[in-house]
Amino acid sequence: MSAVQKPASDIAFTQSVKALQSRYGSRASYARMERDGGFETEISEELAGFIGEQTSFFLATASADGQPYIQHRGGPKGFLRVLGPARLGFADFRGNRQYISTGNLGENPKVQLFLIDYATRRRIKIWGTARVVEDDPRLLAELVSADYAAHPERVILIDVLAWDANCPQHIPQRFEAADVAEALALKDRRIAELEAALAHAMQQQRAAK
Repeated sequence: MSAVQKPASDIAFTQSVKALQSRYGSRASYARMERDGGFETEISEELAGFIGEQTSFFLATASADGQPYIQHRGGPKGFLRVLGPARLGFADFRGNRQYISTGNLGENPKVQLFLIDYATRRRIKIWGTARVVEDDPRLLAELVSADYAAHPERVILIDVLAWDANCPQHIPQRFEAADVAEALALKDRRIAELEAALAHAMQQQRAAK
């Protein structure tokens, strides 16, 4: 990294942030990370796998004057798609039709994505810039799952500038209802198998007397 090139983590670590890190004693460890370039800037194979398993994420945008807005985005597993080494995309489904996120992107392209998997207690932060694509039916079709009941209106493409993983501290462990139902069904099948085996063994024992 050249002397003039800023580490990728500077997208979050402003001078104000670094001053507080110095004040509270964490600056030295983050300075070591910065010497190696800071946050990751390309989507790794591991991150791509994590993204492909998610059914929701939070999208943060801001208006031109900096008013922030956070919106939940959901869809079938993998609806947030990796499209390149540093590009993500997803189909924007019709919702309450306030169009706050879309409007914000029209005047301020900066975004952050927050992905959290409660079952594994893992969370990922992604910084980037985004643009709305409304005139590309081929791309829209590529990003829409045919068996998902929703009305896609447009595509949002995100160019990743940096990403970072958080520690699992304080994340409550929760499980998807479908995963719990599958685990319970598996348990019920196993119980039924054991009960049948026990009944068969008892029948044989009685027959042998």
